[in-house]
Amino acid sequence: MTDIRHAESLVSLECRSARGEGPDPRRWKALILLCVANFMIILDAQIVILALPSIERHLRMTVGAGQWVLSAYLLAFGGLLLLGGRLADLRGRRRMFMIGTTLFLMSSLLCGLAWSGEALIAARVLQGVSAAMMAPAALATLMTMFPHGAERTKALACWSGVGGLGATAALLIGGTLTGTLGWGWIFLLNVPVAVGLLAFAPKLLAETRDSHRAHSYDVGGALTITLGLLSFIGAIVEAPTHGWVSWPVLGLLAAASILIGAFVTIERRSAAPLVPLAMFRSRLFVGGCLTIALITMIAWGTGFTVSEYAQSVLGYSPLRFGLATTALTVMTIVGAYTAQAAVTKFGTRVVAAASMVLMGSGAFLLSQVSVHGSYVKDLFPGLLILGLGIGGGPVAGITAAMSSIKEHEAGVASGINTAFFQIGAALGTAIVAGVIISEAGQSTRPTVLTGGIQAGFTVSVALAIVGFVVVVILLRREVSRNDTLGRESTEQSASLRSKITDPPYATSTVRS
Repeated sequence: MTDIRHAESLVSLECRSARGEGPDPRRWKALILLCVANFMIILDAQIVILALPSIERHLRMTVGAGQWVLSAYLLAFGGLLLLGGRLADLRGRRRMFMIGTTLFLMSSLLCGLAWSGEALIAARVLQGVSAAMMAPAALATLMTMFPHGAERTKALACWSGVGGLGATAALLIGGTLTGTLGWGWIFLLNVPVAVGLLAFAPKLLAETRDSHRAHSYDVGGALTITLGLLSFIGAIVEAPTHGWVSWPVLGLLAAASILIGAFVTIERRSAAPLVPLAMFRSRLFVGGCLTIALITMIAWGTGFTVSEYAQSVLGYSPLRFGLATTALTVMTIVGAYTAQAAVTKFGTRVVAAASMVLMGSGAFLLSQVSVHGSYVKDLFPGLLILGLGIGGGPVAGITAAMSSIKEHEAGVASGINTAFFQIGAALGTAIVAGVIISEAGQSTRPTVLTGGIQAGFTVSVALAIVGFVVVVILLRREVSRNDTLGRESTEQSASLRSKITDPPYATSTVRS
């Protein structure tokens, strides 16, 4: 039945083209709006890193409590993504995007004006919830507004490139704002942007939803996967503080395993599953999601380590360090722009593999930092090469993953893809932080701390090697089910056109 509906939708598209109806003329302006939203969502996941010391001093928070300003956003964002994606499919993608953006505006205002540590953490939870509604709805809207082919590839490349830019620009913008206007402005910056998104979204975004299934909610699936992801990400967040073999972390990991196992069982039996498990039969989808996870592990882990070295060993202020990351941000833009053309010409596998090599090479150069180093000698070369890989890698990963799914599943697929992004970010930071702590302990002596930082960069090199292997094995070109249906439907539509152009059917068909 699904195959018939897919074929019918393609035939319908052919008929609209015959009547002179092309793709949505608003799509390129809509792409700008959606990319701005993605930039802000990714930016807010990391922008607080350099502001944490200022936040802790101003709100009189302990270091442990201050870490929850970062973790609260990641927990809410990552834990609710699949539910947010399914709601977008069922209730309307534009509608959920606008609801999420409204909540994003309100929570950002509360963050910027927070009067206590508890208030700030609560507002960050709300901000994470808003991001979990916005991100899958935005990417799903992009998928439905752009047809298959070169245009969609270009749109996905822009989306993913902007995401990589947001990850690196967070250090530049966060350090600069904290050092000049104060930490509150890293959140208040979102307010005018959110107002602009709400003003233009009704005019530029088409409302779409999944009409293939009834508007039913998989309550059991939603509950188990949300709690499972919260438990898993919570374990990752707590690991650097308590250790990977501590009872709190092991308990959370055990709970995550049980809940995710229950989720899979529920989905197999559900008539209207939250996540169609058939998605994971696609090698490209799984490979693209794993590629995204590994790239963000490297990007977030390396960003954390660079920040520790620059501020704790070289003695940089947040403002100086933020400005020092300009090279990383610029090269991310260059990498993303280059990858947009390269994906179309060479394919996602080549671009993703090259990006892993670049990130591994950049991390290796950074692993050579010395206790009496300098920016030009120890950081600049590695940041240049690393930025190219961080910019190009997401373009290939997201394009591979999203090109293998059906349009009516775009929301939940976007949620899965973004969940891998968030899990990778949390996992990369936790692993690298854990390695630094295990090597340097609680020592703040530059000589001891540098050894831990070198080990942290070496972890990123190892992750890049793993990523290269994943890309080579999984991102091989496959003839997807969509491609087969597309060819069959094109043949059916061609046959239909040949019939409707011959009497006596021509007049009646055109009228219909």
